[in-house]
Amino acid sequence: MYLFKFEPLLKQTLWGGDKIRTYKHLHNTLPHVGESWELSGVPGHESVVANGEWKGTLLPDLIGHLGADLVGADNLARHGNLFPLLVKFIDARLDLSIQVHPDDRLAHERHGCPGKNEMWYVIAAEPGARLCAGLSQTIDADEYERRVREGTIEEVLCFHDLHAGDVFHIPAGRVHSIGAGTFLAEIQQTSDITYRIYDFNRRDDNGNLRELHTELAKDAIDYRVLADYRSHYTPHANEPVELVTSPQFTTSLYDLTEPMCCDYSDLDTFIIYVCTAGAATLHSYGGHSLPISQGETVLVPACTRWVDIRPEGHVTLLESWT
Repeated sequence: MYLFKFEPLLKQTLWGGDKIRTYKHLHNTLPHVGESWELSGVPGHESVVANGEWKGTLLPDLIGHLGADLVGADNLARHGNLFPLLVKFIDARLDLSIQVHPDDRLAHERHGCPGKNEMWYVIAAEPGARLCAGLSQTIDADEYERRVREGTIEEVLCFHDLHAGDVFHIPAGRVHSIGAGTFLAEIQQTSDITYRIYDFNRRDDNGNLRELHTELAKDAIDYRVLADYRSHYTPHANEPVELVTSPQFTTSLYDLTEPMCCDYSDLDTFIIYVCTAGAATLHSYGGHSLPISQGETVLVPACTRWVDIRPEGHVTLLESWT
């Protein structure tokens, strides 16, 4: 079984910019592209294989054909043909709305789908760029509703100045927002359930205020206040550096100038590589090889025992699995 690439799904948004198509070297003139969905099993937004004999196949159908060899026995048993992770690039020209996601229990209860835990890896940040993650002071559900009504919810949010390489884990329930001038990679559970808390009273192209989900969000929010919302790590060249470990996914960073062989023989799950800078060639068990470059994502099947990464000079990759 070979290594898979997929066609990007470009999403135009009110707040999107023009960095994604240049970052990914796309010949596309769509304006305001806020997101590129790199690997998605979200119903109605499924990725399509871009290479090899399975080219043109939807991701759920690929899982249906290849089963545990592609995703691993446990993932297949738990998720069936629903691919459990969603990978995106996000380009925020303007501030995104302040929002929160439900956890698995609440999402299944209300929407019949998984919840949404996610992480962000900041690829680039313009001077002054920031994001919101978490609360800066303790409030309860009543104060939350009052502040949304009065437009003062920003006063109790925790904002963070940004630099390239910053990492934030955003578990379900954590209030958050990506700020203008931020370009990042997002890895999350396969869910598109978002509760919009506040949108700065912005209007869409038709002059309408966007819908808020005040009541739904009230029961989804984790009102605890943490001392630090960042995910800290120490960079190391030419060795894996773990960024986030959670029940939903594990993500590591590879900053490589030398070849590295990754042994996956003890893992019964797929591996995702997201190239955030540079280029490399991936050589895998079975004699397959595939180039990967900035802005590309590759899915490594669960039956692949090892992958040899050979950088073309310098490459940075995110590695994620569940």
